[in-house]
Amino acid sequence: MEYMIVIHKAEEGGYWSEVPGLPGCYSQGETIEETVTNTKDAIESHLAALKTEGQPIPQDDVMVLSHVKV
Repeated sequence: MEYMIVIHKAEEGGYWSEVPGLPGCYSQGETIEETVTNTKDAIESHLAALKTEGQPIPQDDVMVLSHVKV
């Protein structure tokens, strides 16, 4: 399965991430690479919890992100 993640710079330093396709699934790290690795672990844990609870596993919707210069 693949899920899109969004990585944000944290005000206190480092980064934090969210997984729009899995509400409530977040992670963080000191570097982008660490954040991606930690987010993968968070997704796996989130999916395992949903499975244990008998909840459906959400499929990630296609989302397009872009920059707009104004």
